[in-house]
Amino acid sequence: ATSPAEQLGSLNLVANSSETRPYVISNFVVTIDGRVTLGGRSGAIGSDSDTAMLVALRTRVDAVMIGAGTMRAECYGRVIGDPAKRERRERDGLPHDPLMAIVSGRLDLPWEAPLFTEGGGRVLIFTASEEDPPETTTPVRVERHAEQVDLAAALAYLRRERGIRALLCEGGPRLHAQLLEAEMIDELFVTHAPKVAGGEGPTLVAGLP
Repeated sequence: ATSPAEQLGSLNLVANSSETRPYVISNFVVTIDGRVTLGGRSGAIGSDSDTAMLVALRTRVDAVMIGAGTMRAECYGRVIGDPAKRERRERDGLPHDPLMAIVSGRLDLPWEAPLFTEGGGRVLIFTASEEDPPETTTPVRVERHAEQVDLAAALAYLRRERGIRALLCEGGPRLHAQLLEAEMIDELFVTHAPKVAGGEGPTLVAGLP
């Protein structure tokens, strides 16, 4: 039998895109009581199998989207670190690295994170800030919006200008909730972990009434 992550290896998510925006999927691990973080981070909830599922999803999309809070908490590195998986993407007709799209209203990001310093991949930041990012080893492009980031416009830009057909949202929960509210999540992958968080904490619909 194959694992869910192995089954995703042949999943053709890009075939589901439209002409107006990418096909948007999201992936979360949640506790039994519905929390998506422990101690402010999501990594403590999942297992090695959950990580394999996440990586498998990353290999099937053109872009990954996260919010600034998730970037600050998780300090991302290169989206796909395994060269063999990047080579497989190219054989499947995908760019060797998914585009990393970051939504950051104030451009308040951990510029020392490996994503920016190691030089691998590509980064596009949607922001309402008029500030310029610092010099980074990894190529960074900024797309500015007035007052606040318009997610519908951001997705339309990704499809029209960057050719993004399938996009994986990895959170955080508020970005995910905003996409849900705008009816722009097409498919949701959720793993329920055998853990209880207790107390207060964000859920998959953080901030929604």
